[in-house]
Amino acid sequence: MITSRSRSDTAPHSPLPTRTRALFLVLVSLLATIPAIGLVVTAGGDAEAHGTPMKPGSRTFLCWQDALSDTGEIKPVNPACRTAAQVSGTTAFYNWFSVLRSDGAGRTSGFVPDGQLCSGGNTNFTGFNTPGTDWPVTHLTSGATVDFSYNAWAAHPGWFHVYITKDGFDPTATLTWDDMEEQPFLSVDHPPLNGSPGSVEADYRWSGQLPDGKSGRHIIYMVWQRSDSAETFYSCSDVVFDGGNGEVTGIKDPGNPAEPVPGECSATRRTTGSWNGGYQSEVTVTNSGDVPMLGWMVDWTLPDGQSVASLWNGDATYDGRNVMVHNAGHNGSLDPGESATFGYVVTGSGGDGTTTLPCRVG
Repeated sequence: MITSRSRSDTAPHSPLPTRTRALFLVLVSLLATIPAIGLVVTAGGDAEAHGTPMKPGSRTFLCWQDALSDTGEIKPVNPACRTAAQVSGTTAFYNWFSVLRSDGAGRTSGFVPDGQLCSGGNTNFTGFNTPGTDWPVTHLTSGATVDFSYNAWAAHPGWFHVYITKDGFDPTATLTWDDMEEQPFLSVDHPPLNGSPGSVEADYRWSGQLPDGKSGRHIIYMVWQRSDSAETFYSCSDVVFDGGNGEVTGIKDPGNPAEPVPGECSATRRTTGSWNGGYQSEVTVTNSGDVPMLGWMVDWTLPDGQSVASLWNGDATYDGRNVMVHNAGHNGSLDPGESATFGYVVTGSGGDGTTTLPCRVG
């Protein structure tokens, strides 16, 4: 099914693998051929993911590439990326896939304030709202049919709505909703997932036609609305329509970073109470890495015959006995060594002897 969607306050429908030097070089070669989209596409299959656009690359994604040094430290070279680090700190770079609002529910104009579109109103990413022409940019051709790639860091089903700035857009002025075309030029309904979530190479892919008649600098703006919760992701991708075929400029040669991992976390579970036919548990999530993180995900499978009756201090998704919990809005940001907890009540007999649970940053 192919449909058009207009922008409104509510949209219509609503263990982390080690990445080696070779993987990063694959990423670099992928970025060297970045394209983008057009029209409106519906793809079959289930979609799932925390993430951000890689084709055309978002500000957070390309600035992460620009800033990552061969020691894994964040050292921005691009001047716009450097300014973003000065405003928001380097945590935002390690969490390039987390520009989200847990209460977004697909909302855009009237929810995300003018001047805060690129951060989605998320104060952790304020530095990426800065206007200017120094941001890393993807070179495109107006009207071309191209491929889109959206990183899938974690698994969530949902819709993607893709907007573009109006003709005459001034990249040096504060970005407002009046600068955006009223309707998305592309909407994608639950596209298929490629690869394993929790890695740079995992993504959603689709193709389409870029808008005709565009020239010069523009911003492609993506809104990714989960269909299983209110969580919504926002991103700005700087592009220039100059006859290009997806080339990216404005980022340094990344060299050969040894370990581009955006953080690590661990999760431990303990039973805090039990009774005939159920029990209560507490899970402690700890930032076990060396860099700050903005969010976490814990997923596990309950024993046979059990189900979660209630859960607090987290955002849960259920699929039978499979449980995935993301941080709540107030307990996702953790410095190295810091911890947060969530709790849940289970109905079903037998208890649970598990003491450690899989944890991913995101």
